[in-house]
Amino acid sequence: MKKIDLIEAVSKEIKITRSEAKQSVEIILDEISSAIVSGKGVEVRGFGGFQKRHRKGRMGINPKTGEKTQVSEKFVPFFKPGKLLKEAVNKG
Repeated sequence: MKKIDLIEAVSKEIKITRSEAKQSVEIILDEISSAIVSGKGVEVRGFGGFQKRHRKGRMGINPKTGEKTQVSEKFVPFFKPGKLLKEAVNKG
């Protein structure tokens, strides 16, 4: 699903205009992003949680050339699915 598909679904589900749905989706995504960046994270019960995680520096290998290179440490966004989402996915 793309962002435009999500906007369309929100618009149809709660019977608002596409521009209002787009604004709502934009606000939600911006708030989630801000919370992850600030280190607070976001938890949506039944769906999952978003947070940032620290990755240590490591030695990497370029698969094309086989050359070893140092990969620096960094923070990455991380999603941990909730119990209800895991169960729904496994049901099929």
